[in-house]
Amino acid sequence: MPYDPSAFPPFAVTVDLVVLTVRRHALCTLVVRRGESPFQGSWALPGGFVRDEEDLAGAAARELAEETGLCAHDPSAPDTGNGAHLEQLATYGDPKRDPRMRVVSVAHLVLAPDLPAPRAGGDANSARWAPVDELLDAEGGFVRDGEGAGALAFDHARILADGVERARSKIEYSSLATAFCPPEFTVGELRRVYEAVWGVSLDPRNFHRKVTGTPGFLVPAGGTTTRQGGRPAQLFRAGGATLLNPPMLRPEV
Repeated sequence: MPYDPSAFPPFAVTVDLVVLTVRRHALCTLVVRRGESPFQGSWALPGGFVRDEEDLAGAAARELAEETGLCAHDPSAPDTGNGAHLEQLATYGDPKRDPRMRVVSVAHLVLAPDLPAPRAGGDANSARWAPVDELLDAEGGFVRDGEGAGALAFDHARILADGVERARSKIEYSSLATAFCPPEFTVGELRRVYEAVWGVSLDPRNFHRKVTGTPGFLVPAGGTTTRQGGRPAQLFRAGGATLLNPPMLRPEV
């Protein structure tokens, strides 16, 4: 039988962004207040519809630039220190997730160092950094969409929960935690990233021994800093390792 495009219902494709950063020692995500229906006035993850000429990665990078002013780091190019980590997270296609029409969302996870105050764009009339603890329940799940003080529009609470869990699990076995740090950072600053993402307190001496003893994780940057107060602390850069052996296992809480 010949292929008949009219035999299939049309649907739209969007990209939604789980943008995570550490601000004031807390894991935060970018949310925007919707200025239009549906869910007008509700908080939502940033994102938008994929344009005809765009692929998914291009649409996600465009939305990231529009919402945060950040450029996505190209993994195939040298790291210039001013790009955000961007990776595809998951696809969400519940037929009733958007009341306007059938919309499939391809969510992306974005990690970046301490980011400035956001600016609203598109159909958003305000934007803010929200601690994920305001939006996720105590068990690490998600507040039901459309209900409660921390409720998010659409199915964005589920998307956020999935993005946070991806970040929490990946920093166990990869060097992804350094994406939350500036190009040069101290072991103490890296430890506070782990503490913020995992929501735990870590022993400073044990952590220092683990990260400096893991081959390829950190390399000395050749300087020190006192920006955290106290005695000068040695500066490091991310090493070339992408997988950590042994892994940094998340403490049980």
